[in-house]
Amino acid sequence: MKERAKKLSSISRLSIKNRMRSYLHHPFSFVCMLLVMLGALLTVGVLFAMIFYILVNGIPYLKPELFSLTYTSENASMFPAIVNTITMTLLSLLIAVPFSVFTAIYLVEYAKRGNKLVGVIRTTAETLSGIPSIVYGLFGMLFFVTYLGWGTSLLAGAMTLSIMILPLIMRSTEEALRAVPDSYREGSFGLGAGRLRTVFKVILPPAMPGILAGIILAVGRIVGETAALLYTSGTMAKIPDLAHDHLVMGAGRTLAVHMYMLSGEGLHMKEANATAVVLLVVVLLINMLSSFIAKKLTKEKA
Repeated sequence: MKERAKKLSSISRLSIKNRMRSYLHHPFSFVCMLLVMLGALLTVGVLFAMIFYILVNGIPYLKPELFSLTYTSENASMFPAIVNTITMTLLSLLIAVPFSVFTAIYLVEYAKRGNKLVGVIRTTAETLSGIPSIVYGLFGMLFFVTYLGWGTSLLAGAMTLSIMILPLIMRSTEEALRAVPDSYREGSFGLGAGRLRTVFKVILPPAMPGILAGIILAVGRIVGETAALLYTSGTMAKIPDLAHDHLVMGAGRTLAVHMYMLSGEGLHMKEANATAVVLLVVVLLINMLSSFIAKKLTKEKA
């Protein structure tokens, strides 16, 4: 083992020396390598700096009153916002994920190459991904809130957010399906399996990590969205009543809207900083849960 470790260290030293010699002959490659390393360090540094700033400014103000069941002007409780955030996330994913995943399956596995409908769908998805969230909010207010008569409700906000995240999940699912080698499909067809069985039993399991990555990005956009929800789900700091509002037909603010309202008022800046910590923790927990589910699904399919 010691001799093997010595050999590996000597090989790594030689590779480093060869790399440095190549950089002397090609200085532009050395500059590109430095730029890549600098970009990676800046990205990681900015991420940790933001997390450190949020934790330092928010943790000292986390108090039991912030998790009271009802919101008042004295306690500025965020518990209703936490419940509304979880409800909004689950409802938006429940609406958007089936449509986006099945659309991506059709585009990759069923649609013929050169089909004009495929080009129209992809152009539409790219256009939707570039529209500002405030425009989505205005559309949701005019269509879901006013025209359909839903009023400011969690359902109107969830429908608006599902349209926002639809192209994101669809494109990530499409890329994940394309990354699966064609030999998987050919082997499945050669063994006599149909296209539907091939898609669900052979193609989807290896593509599941890529699909879940898109869903995690969509969750981050749902949790952090404020502009669209101000017009659709409202800013009321309460949990919709299950008996009268059916939980989804009542108005309610999410954590991001709650933090925006507190900071905008200027009277509860400490509570707003504490809300930022909770929002960060909620996003991390949702991402961890999504990764855990992805691993479980991949193992079961395998």
